[in-house]
Amino acid sequence: MGKLTGKVAVITGASRGIGQAIAELFAAEGAKVVCAARTLHDGDHPLEGSLTTTVAAIKAKGGEAMAVAADVSTEADCLRLIAAARAAYGPIDILINNAAANAYVPTKDYPTNRWVRNFAVNVHAPFILSKAVLPDMIAKGHGAIINISSGAAIGPGRGPYTDQIARGGVLYGATKAALERMTQGLAQEVSSYGGITVAAFSPSQVVPTPGTVFFKLVSGMDDPKSEPPSMMANAALLLATQPAAKVNGRVTYSQQILKEFGWIADGKGRGMDIKGSGYSLI
Repeated sequence: MGKLTGKVAVITGASRGIGQAIAELFAAEGAKVVCAARTLHDGDHPLEGSLTTTVAAIKAKGGEAMAVAADVSTEADCLRLIAAARAAYGPIDILINNAAANAYVPTKDYPTNRWVRNFAVNVHAPFILSKAVLPDMIAKGHGAIINISSGAAIGPGRGPYTDQIARGGVLYGATKAALERMTQGLAQEVSSYGGITVAAFSPSQVVPTPGTVFFKLVSGMDDPKSEPPSMMANAALLLATQPAAKVNGRVTYSQQILKEFGWIADGKGRGMDIKGSGYSLI
């Protein structure tokens, strides 16, 4: 019997990378997994990966999963996703807000429409989806909403700046900082229900995915300075299965939380030998 037997999990951004790894692990642990993203079929997107591929991999190993093509930048698609999940499997036990968008463009050149849309994916969608699944969790008295953040939420600090390179991460960092603040605020709001966890975590080290390779954040899928997607998947599993009293309101990092609970012997990177964001220190 797996750690998630009988649970229903909705995972956004499940067509590739971290979301795919979480979906496959959760299914292996017995969850019925609803995989959501915009890319339904291989070839629909320039990057490798699709919902069809993720679901096929899960079913090949005996797991239960379904694909819902959705653009979570819109409220209509967010609500349609949750409705489809309920219709297929029943009330939602776990929501993983993993979908994220960015364009690495300096603020002075950032197209306003892309800024607004990417903010919608990274911040508004987790709010809309959380609001949509909370009635299920409140009725059951338990559940987990896990938000995937980023080390980009740590920012460069105050000036003067010796490093004056514009890397175009302002939008992404701002949205992840907002997501971390939203996490802790919502965690406090649901604490009266006793068994609901709202938590956020980031990679301790950059994770090689089709996206991070494309943006040259890693040298390749075997970058020695990276951590595998499985590390993030295991951290998500830990946060989704520990009692809420132990993890509700946590803003943490993959290797930090895995080491803290004894799931790995040692770790490095953010949260370990590098200080985390302000919210992770609260």
